[in-house]
Amino acid sequence: MQDLIGGAIAGLASSTIFVLALFIGFCVVVGFTKLKRTAGDTPVIKSLDERISRQPVDYYPPSVPRGPSDQLRAPELLEAAARK
Repeated sequence: MQDLIGGAIAGLASSTIFVLALFIGFCVVVGFTKLKRTAGDTPVIKSLDERISRQPVDYYPPSVPRGPSDQLRAPELLEAAARK
């Protein structure tokens, strides 16, 4: 009985370690493929557009207005509020 329990624990432990090593190895390999230099001084690919054009993508700072759309003042919400 002890051999059966010991074998089951050893089998579960070895399969768990194998799957964990496989997962970590996959994550490391995929992570290294992201570090190819595409544009600018950064080694990280930020978007597909940057990958294709080989030009760095210009990201807007948070202080730049995003345009006239406002989710809280959508026409549907304004109509619903006017009906109440």
